[in-house]
Amino acid sequence: MKAAKQIFDLAGAALLLVATSPVLALTVLAVRASSPGPAIFSQVRVGRDGRLFRCHKLRTMYVGTPSLPSHEAPADSVTSVGKVLRKFKLDELPQFWNVLKGEMSLVGPRPCLPTQTELIECRRRLGVLAALPGITGLAQIRGIDMSNPELLAETDAAYLRTASFWLDLRILFGTLYRS
Repeated sequence: MKAAKQIFDLAGAALLLVATSPVLALTVLAVRASSPGPAIFSQVRVGRDGRLFRCHKLRTMYVGTPSLPSHEAPADSVTSVGKVLRKFKLDELPQFWNVLKGEMSLVGPRPCLPTQTELIECRRRLGVLAALPGITGLAQIRGIDMSNPELLAETDAAYLRTASFWLDLRILFGTLYRS
């Protein structure tokens, strides 16, 4: 399954990057027009085996906003364009590059910030850190976020215990449906 998942990730990310490139170009222009600063930003996240990597995203907040989990960020820190990008998950499009670089998977536990120590410890205890983080995951389609670290880590572990090609497809389609 591991080799097949890697091939699926690389082929899927390449195909999706090409297919979404017009949308990505338009969203980059919209971000640049809505507020000063770069359209794409990179944020240090925790990856496989606890290694840190730079996760790429479209900027949805004003420049200078502190690096906080989404559920802790002040409501007025998100730009008007950023609200739309988040609603439709378009801010995640640059992460296809992370998948192509082998730092992420299309489906897996979402990468967390290094400051989210409670979640990291729960994931370490449950073996979740052994997996590549994903652009989307089981917790996301179930509406579980980082405000409940124990439940999130348990859901991530449940995904890893039952992971299959078909489950990944269901999660990908579930992500599109939720958007």
